[in-house]
Amino acid sequence: MSVLVLGSINMDLVAVAPRFPRPGETLRGHRFFTAPGGKGANQAVAAARLKVPTRMIGRVGNDVFGPALRQGLAEAGVDVEGVAVDPEASSGTALIVVEEGGQNAIVVIAGANGRVGSAELARLEGWLREARVVLMQLEVPLEVVMEAAARAARAGVGVILNPAPAMPLPDEIYRWCAWLTPNEVEAESLVGFPLQEAEAIEEAARVLVGKGCPHVVITLGERGCVYADREGVQWVPAYQVPVVDTVAAGDAFNGALAAALWEGRSVEEALRWANAAGALSVTRYGAQPSMPHREELLAFLNRNPERRR
Repeated sequence: MSVLVLGSINMDLVAVAPRFPRPGETLRGHRFFTAPGGKGANQAVAAARLKVPTRMIGRVGNDVFGPALRQGLAEAGVDVEGVAVDPEASSGTALIVVEEGGQNAIVVIAGANGRVGSAELARLEGWLREARVVLMQLEVPLEVVMEAAARAARAGVGVILNPAPAMPLPDEIYRWCAWLTPNEVEAESLVGFPLQEAEAIEEAARVLVGKGCPHVVITLGERGCVYADREGVQWVPAYQVPVVDTVAAGDAFNGALAAALWEGRSVEEALRWANAAGALSVTRYGAQPSMPHREELLAFLNRNPERRR
C-alpha cells in the first residue's frame, strides 16, 4: 500500500535578497541556487522521507532539468515509474525570491505540468488498488484533478486535496475529498469572504465542511492551523522555530499529513506531524532539501510535547 501523489514537478530557481524588488528596480541579492520543487514533488518527498511508500505521478520536460528532477525524487525514496518525460515541453520551473525574514514571492511556469492528462489518469487507475491515500494539488490541470479525485473516491481511497494555487472549485470535488488543506488565502478564495479575524477563519472551515468534505484544515503559518469536521472546530498551535525560508512549508505539512494518515494515526497525531514537518522545513533553505527525515521529525515531536490553545 502506498501514498499516490499526482501533481507538479518543477525546478526552483531561487534568489535570496534583502527584500523584494520594486517594479523596475534591479536589486543586488545575497545568494542563488537551484533546487528540485513543485508542489506535487515536494509533497511526495515529504512523505517518502518519513519512510512511507510513495509513488509520484506527473511529467518532466525533455530538457536539462528533467533527469535531475527524476533523480532527486528517486534519491528521496519516491517511486518515479509514473514520472514521464514529455518530449514536447520544458520542465516546470519556479522563479523564487526569498527576502530576509523568510517570506517569498514565486512565479511558476507550468511547462510539462500543464500537459498532465489521460496517461497520468491511467497510471493512477492502475495503482489505486495498492493505494491508501491520494494526495493532489492544483498545479496540474483542474479537470485531471477532478477526474482523479472521482476515481479515487469510487475506489474507496482517501483523497487529500491541497487547493493551491488558489482558484474556484466545482462543488462536486468537495464530496470526493476526505481532506481539504487550503492556506488562509486559498480558503478565502473558496468561501468568498475575508478571513481577517479568528471567527471568520473558523466559519470558513465550517463552510468548507458543509460543502461535503469531512476533514478541513486551514493552515495559518506561524499561527498553526484550524481543523474542522462535522463535530466542530479546533485550533492547533504552531511550533515556534527560527524562520529562514518559508518556501514549501505547506508542502511539508501536506506530505507529513498524508504519511501520518497512511500509518493509521489519529487526526490529532496527524496534525501534530504536519505542524512539526512544516516547522522544521522553514529552518532551512530550499523546497525539497528542507523536507525533514523521519528520525528528525520524531525527535522534534519528543522535544516538543503537545500543546493546546
